[in-house]
Amino acid sequence: MKFQLRLLLIPIGVVVGSGLFLWMVRRPGIFASSKTLGAILMAEIVVGCLWRFDKVFFPVTMGCFLLAGTPMPFSGESLILRWLFLAVGALVGFILWMRTNRTQHFATFHLVALFCVLSALASASASNSPSVGSLKTGSLFLLFLYCATGVRVALAGNERSLVGGLVVSCEVVVFITAAAYFLGFNILGDPNNLGAFIGVIATPILLWGALTAGDRVQRRRRYVALGLCAVLLYLTVCRAAIVADMIVALVLTVGLRRPRMLVRAAFAGVLLLELMAVTNPTHTGEFLDSLSGRFILKAGRTHVGVLASRQSPWDETISAVRRHPWFGTGFGTSEMTAERPEAESSSVYTLNGSNREHGSSYLALAEYMGMLGILPFVLLLILLIRATVCAYSWMHKARSPYHYAVPFALVMIAGLIHAAFEDWLFAPGSYICLFFWASAFLLIDLTAKKSGEARSAVAQPIPLFVESGLRRSATSL
Repeated sequence: MKFQLRLLLIPIGVVVGSGLFLWMVRRPGIFASSKTLGAILMAEIVVGCLWRFDKVFFPVTMGCFLLAGTPMPFSGESLILRWLFLAVGALVGFILWMRTNRTQHFATFHLVALFCVLSALASASASNSPSVGSLKTGSLFLLFLYCATGVRVALAGNERSLVGGLVVSCEVVVFITAAAYFLGFNILGDPNNLGAFIGVIATPILLWGALTAGDRVQRRRRYVALGLCAVLLYLTVCRAAIVADMIVALVLTVGLRRPRMLVRAAFAGVLLLELMAVTNPTHTGEFLDSLSGRFILKAGRTHVGVLASRQSPWDETISAVRRHPWFGTGFGTSEMTAERPEAESSSVYTLNGSNREHGSSYLALAEYMGMLGILPFVLLLILLIRATVCAYSWMHKARSPYHYAVPFALVMIAGLIHAAFEDWLFAPGSYICLFFWASAFLLIDLTAKKSGEARSAVAQPIPLFVESGLRRSATSL
């Protein structure tokens, strides 16, 4: 694959270099513009990542998407650069997938994903904002194409380095984020963004990494990172992430048949609350009230309780679904554009205030697509849940977490639960969406049936992450 990619890049580089040289000769002043130099730098970064597509492109793309959702420097440039990475990754990934000797092919899951794109395109064409809906549909197509080709081809057979690098990356980001947060700066922006990263990505991956650590030092370091995740969730009161991670911990302990682990996790949670109650009793009271509150209807139609912030957008979304029950308002668009024509829009990315909050990815999809257009998306989620159950079944039978399908299955569980309270599941511009669907397509491959036989990849484990885990897994089986 590396040799074929280099053969592809050499003629492209010659053509692009010749064009730039002729452009510079005819219009030398154009390179005095900062925008032109920035565009050239962006193109060089993309080409440099293509040179090591199998190891570099996905981490850099993920970092670009992550940077676009933060208040860090160059976040504005990343809002545009992320689409360039996604488009180039989809195109190059598809070319490599066509040119390599493939042991994995497109299956039912990938066909249903294509039907989702076609359904979204049909919905967008009939919406009040067809241009916006078509652009969002195009970004969804690029996302699915990149995950179905580029991610699968570049990372197939490299599960050991992929998952190992993923665990280390989560450790580094958690330590840096926690240090910055304690110093008074949230590098991920708002608390919901921080909670999404901790709840959907960091905690499931680190929890699996701690269970499969190769030595005590590595295990303790990862447990420390998990403790920092719990502290960050407590301080930001990200209820959706807290619920998702609690269910992930419960599923993992039940699947491994380790009740002592669940007792230890509960003890650690109670100990954390006690320590926080001593250091900051006011915040602890607010935290407990937020988690244990009930819906109380008061004057002015104001709801208080655990889901107070979601009640109003849920009501608005349900009303929109009732007005457009069959075909929806159009993929990625809502009635807000029609009600607020003065709202700004962008052809590159969604501006703040140009779309309405729904409080749930599933309700947002129901409003966008309607009851008929949503059917391919429902089937896609059913297939994803089936793959997750398949990985859980293997883990439960083997009583072992030493399989690469397990961390991706944990991410699926956390993501599907968290998406019930946040709008990101089918928002291709979100880094959580990119990571979730990349993990989903990899999970499908790890649990796919081959050669028409009624067996899956998890029934015959791929090379395991830790040698000690290999011995334990073999003994269990």
